[in-house]
Amino acid sequence: MPPTPGILHHVEIWVPDLPRAVADWAWLLEALGYTLHQEWDGGRSWRLGGTYLVFEQSRALSGPRHDRLAPGLNHLAFHAGPRAAVDALTDKALAHGWTLLFPDRHPHAGGPDQYAAYLENRDGFEIELVAAD
Repeated sequence: MPPTPGILHHVEIWVPDLPRAVADWAWLLEALGYTLHQEWDGGRSWRLGGTYLVFEQSRALSGPRHDRLAPGLNHLAFHAGPRAAVDALTDKALAHGWTLLFPDRHPHAGGPDQYAAYLENRDGFEIELVAAD
């Protein structure tokens, strides 16, 4: 059966340091159900269903760090399961060097009706882990 038109095929993220990106992202993506899809000298990708995320260290980078406040990608938001799963992933992210954003409003930084964690990695990329309940 062909994919539904409009479903993301892939997202490619250029990173300044591939080994650091792999250390930051691999455990998280695998905990969310992604599996390693491709591996080459300058990159890695992880797949879940028909969508995959690519992390590539390109020679054409214009800067050493992602700026989530500049035009372009602000963050990736993932369904993360129940609240307990969000809490466990948040704890593990902090142990892997991610920083909790908006700690004074956590886990309701997105509003009183949303339970989520907003985290930033060492290269300035933000994720949102959203609870299902």
